[in-house]
Amino acid sequence: MSRASDAVIDVVIVGAGPTGLALGVDLARRGVNAVVVEKADGLFPGSRGKGLQPRTMEVLEDLGVLDAILAAGGPYPAGMIWRDGERVGEHRMFDADEVKEAAADSAFTEPWMVPQWRTQEILFARLEELWGSPRSSEAESGGGRVEFGREVVGLDQDEDGVSVRFASGPELRARYVVAADGGRSAVRRALGIGMTGETVDPKPVLVSDVRISGLDRDNWHVFPPRGDDDGYMAICPLTGTEDFQLVAQFPEGTAVDVSLDGIRKVAAARSHLAPEDVTEVRWASEFRPRAALADRFHSGRVFLAGDAAHVHSPAGGQGLNTSVQDAYNLGWKLGAVLRGGAPAALLDTYAEERRPIAAQMLGISTGVHRGEVRRGAATVQLGLGYRGSSLTKDTRADAGAVRAGDRAPDTTIDGVRLFDAFRGPHWTLVALGTETPALDVKSVHVVQGSAQQPHGKGLFLVRPDGYVGWAGDSAAGLAEYLARFALRQ
Repeated sequence: MSRASDAVIDVVIVGAGPTGLALGVDLARRGVNAVVVEKADGLFPGSRGKGLQPRTMEVLEDLGVLDAILAAGGPYPAGMIWRDGERVGEHRMFDADEVKEAAADSAFTEPWMVPQWRTQEILFARLEELWGSPRSSEAESGGGRVEFGREVVGLDQDEDGVSVRFASGPELRARYVVAADGGRSAVRRALGIGMTGETVDPKPVLVSDVRISGLDRDNWHVFPPRGDDDGYMAICPLTGTEDFQLVAQFPEGTAVDVSLDGIRKVAAARSHLAPEDVTEVRWASEFRPRAALADRFHSGRVFLAGDAAHVHSPAGGQGLNTSVQDAYNLGWKLGAVLRGGAPAALLDTYAEERRPIAAQMLGISTGVHRGEVRRGAATVQLGLGYRGSSLTKDTRADAGAVRAGDRAPDTTIDGVRLFDAFRGPHWTLVALGTETPALDVKSVHVVQGSAQQPHGKGLFLVRPDGYVGWAGDSAAGLAEYLARFALRQ
């Protein structure tokens, strides 16, 4: 049997989807030596997770891919309802006014549509860029690679690390492993971690990327059911491509035909399109909407992220977004332990913080699917935070609107945009209307300004993932808090 290399990798990331690639990017800029392994022979080819929420856009800006994401996508098109070959009215896909109000302190005021395969290509290119220049200002040391065609069949862990076994090829030995290998995660099964959940809807759904003639690309075309034995169909133009995403629901028990002929029959039966108007099928899949949450998010040195930890209905666009934010939470903590000297116990806070968020997002996506929750403030993910986390400390006598545990707002302080100051793998101390303490900590940047809304007055220590970790009226207690992460004055 092939044995692991003597060289120990910092982190093996299983799965080259948005979660695994985002984590790879975050670790690369922290100088962490990571290897991404993927069962398939290449990146996922479909559009499945196409909606990026405002909070995820903020994350992608920090990871250095915003310009590419903006160029690759566009805003959601207006929904157009069809009946008997006629346009009968527009349908708002989300409450734009509610989203804008919820995103008042963000640069991103609406969801952004990018097909999942394109998001992955952009993250993959960023990863190669960082690994290709490990001595740049963004990645001080380290490196890594992506290995396709590597199917995980088991793992063994001890107090020093984890050995990952594959269907073919040598084992890999790592200090930590992150399972980002989807809802049928081989790593989760190998760990014996169960998932608790439900079938959101027993009716099967076809999702496919197709080429279509005879439909405009200015609308998300919606074809409501015509009868009890029929399901809905929606055809959405995918910005930046020549493709449409076609989604169709079928009665329970239907065997869904994902071939070109099968998709042509569905399109013709449920719309005014002729079968030959569907000219090509580029990717197609069938699924039954589920909602499930892993019973645990880690076991020893192995962590679950993305769909390996939580499986959503696609309604409301919460799955990919929650998954990328899992990676964002875990990335800085792995970097702090592996490169910053922080105690390994810091990694326990990943499950503490992310599992409740995942449970909340599962409830929202299920509610949207069932028509109980409107796409709006609840789905943009800007209001999520960690006020109850063991990493959160607020010592102020009179806490204002922004409290420890909250996402730090994207505001301008005396001409300085805070998100520009936050960008990068460091911590940031924001001092507003109060004396700035003397800090001699390389990984903590300081922003000084006048007191103003929504922060008010005080000191705000912002974590590398953009959440306020500590807040105080004075520097009392700041040094003690920094020492928890081996960040000493």
